[in-house]
Amino acid sequence: MLQLLSNNKSKYIISLQNKKQRLKSGCFLVEGEKNVVELLQSNFKVETVVVTAQFYEKYQLLLGQRRMEVLEAEPDQLARLGTFETNEAAIAVAVSKENKGLKALENEWVIALDQVRDPGNLGTIIRLADWYGIKKIVCSISTTECYNPKVIAASMGSYTRTDIYYTDLPNWLAKQNTPKFAAIMEGTNAHQIQFPQGGILVMGNESNGLSTEVLELCENKLTIPRFGEAESLNVAMATAVLCDGIRRQNPL
Repeated sequence: MLQLLSNNKSKYIISLQNKKQRLKSGCFLVEGEKNVVELLQSNFKVETVVVTAQFYEKYQLLLGQRRMEVLEAEPDQLARLGTFETNEAAIAVAVSKENKGLKALENEWVIALDQVRDPGNLGTIIRLADWYGIKKIVCSISTTECYNPKVIAASMGSYTRTDIYYTDLPNWLAKQNTPKFAAIMEGTNAHQIQFPQGGILVMGNESNGLSTEVLELCENKLTIPRFGEAESLNVAMATAVLCDGIRRQNPL
């Protein structure tokens, strides 16, 4: 029989909605059936999983493969622990990974993000990177935290298969030898560019685009051609269009 969720444990889990507490504890939240299952199948360390009786019955073998605390709660309790309006499956406390340095290798594509602030956009970009077989994302220090619950939810488990590194982005770009492609409003038509086998796709802030310092380090400036009247594209949508162009020319 599973142990029931205690008040103290509830307070701790709820506190992880706060960035300050996530940084202090080195842990983050994962919510919902699919996301928790993806977590349990990954190489992330898991501290605690709080499950409904139905989730436990369905995934008992998977839960038993790890050394971690497994607690039981009702769906209404789960919903109060996290950010989802409803949660009838599970919520987990996982350990954040060390911020390890990444390098762009000669024949691989890397996404670099400059001051991308919206958690939903970052989560979607992580999911896109996973879809297009891009394993590395390098973020400026001012890009939103990848362990924000909204980022984790939007990535739909793809954060478990994508390496993410936060650093001084201009300094990092200056040290990379692969071609750099900056997405801007006024650049070369992305449909007419021949993408190499490897490079760095640099995407900017939702409102202000790329910083001058970052833009100066990118030798290739490209634009997705506009055919209608929309003022701009969402950064995640633009990333998807460009990743598709890259993979059309350079399939894995």
